[in-house]
Amino acid sequence: MPASPLAPGWLSYPEDANTLNPALWASPVSRSSSGVLSVDGVPVTELAERFGTPVYVVSENDFRARARGFRDAFNAAFRDLCGGVDVYYAGKSFLCSEVAHWVAEEGLRLDTSSGGELAVAVRAGLKGRQLALHGNNKSDAELNRALDLEVGRIVVDSLDELQRVGALAQARGATANVMLRLTPGVHAHTHEFIATAHEDQKFGLSLAPSSSGEDSPAGQAVAAALAHPCIRLLGVHSHIGSQIFESAGFEEAARRLLGFLAEVRDRHGVALEELDLGGGYGIAYTEADAPRPPAVIAEALAAVVGNACAEHGLRAPRISIEPGRAIVGPSTFTLYTAGTTKTVQVDLDGASHPRRYVSVDGGMSDNARPVLYDADYSAVLASRTSVGEPVLSRVVGKHCESGDIVVRSVYLPGDTTNGDLIAVPGTGAYCWSLASNYNYLTRPPVVAVKDGQARLIVRGETEEDLLARDVLRGENNDRATLEAGA
Repeated sequence: MPASPLAPGWLSYPEDANTLNPALWASPVSRSSSGVLSVDGVPVTELAERFGTPVYVVSENDFRARARGFRDAFNAAFRDLCGGVDVYYAGKSFLCSEVAHWVAEEGLRLDTSSGGELAVAVRAGLKGRQLALHGNNKSDAELNRALDLEVGRIVVDSLDELQRVGALAQARGATANVMLRLTPGVHAHTHEFIATAHEDQKFGLSLAPSSSGEDSPAGQAVAAALAHPCIRLLGVHSHIGSQIFESAGFEEAARRLLGFLAEVRDRHGVALEELDLGGGYGIAYTEADAPRPPAVIAEALAAVVGNACAEHGLRAPRISIEPGRAIVGPSTFTLYTAGTTKTVQVDLDGASHPRRYVSVDGGMSDNARPVLYDADYSAVLASRTSVGEPVLSRVVGKHCESGDIVVRSVYLPGDTTNGDLIAVPGTGAYCWSLASNYNYLTRPPVVAVKDGQARLIVRGETEEDLLARDVLRGENNDRATLEAGA
């Protein structure tokens, strides 16, 4: 059967639909002679029987190896320049207590974006100096929790927030460790909803001066932070976007930020000690994606930082980075069970072409990225070998939405049918984190596999969990009463 004209240009027709593309999978994932996928020796048929489907399956060894990869590559590249780097795992990509343990055990720190993520970190036993708190609209409660924990850094996003942090710290006689999040105006080549360094968006303090000739918001924030008796200004921070493959954007952001640090030195006589270059490193979701190894990115950035510091006569600041997706994304796949399958005819250029629809027992409630970002994924038949010819297919969920698409275009065996297991790789980042109860579906469990053993690290929800928050008529549902009962 020839390739379908309905397929996107990047999708190649496979000679064998049973073949795994190793670039898309965690290293311990393989296929047995019977065609069953396994993770570190545990077959997916066993995982489906023990934990049900849908289920997120994460390889602990792969996660740890990727975390070490960033730690070691960046430390090697920056050791002579500034003594090394601090690697903060971006908890927003995926976080639970067990993952927080892995992060700490591999020598990484943890970047959080809310009071809830801070609570997970505390539950896992991480100490304040290992933590950062991000967010464009932190509540006073979240800021007070960060001050209570004496977190290593609060990444301040606005002049308003800077004033609140200073006031809260002063009220308790404490000092807040602050980084200023800046928008350097670098446009990364990524989806517009996940590009975060252009001016017209909610994050950060602009480097651009105002039209009235006033200092830039970034400059004003530096002056205010340095003048405040209860703020210790560590340095500046930037995050230019997500799912970025080219290093040019990171390099240009580093140049602009180092230029700004030189201006701060010249104006205030202060050499700020830290520079956080953020995260956003891309991963392979499909064969079209070609992420760069951490060492390549690190070496390019170290060269740029070294040259810029020499140009401005700066001592190199301590560098930090924030990988999240690049660590957890490829370490995980989602396992589904196929249900209804059907073939539809699609008209294109006056001819009719078939497209196979394979429905699975999850969908946009466990992976919202396709509907939010037009994200592409891949998929394989995971529970057996097939001799069926590859057929252009669309993997869809069970929700009452026509946009409930898990994998827009993939070649699956033509005999894929009800009861087969389907695996979608690269679902470790922003899938569980964005999961919902749409249509009152329960959120799936997360299972970690290591050295031939599988265990729950996040329990799947039950209908009882859903109904527990549903207040019946006549029950007292005033907030104070509910909190007192808790």
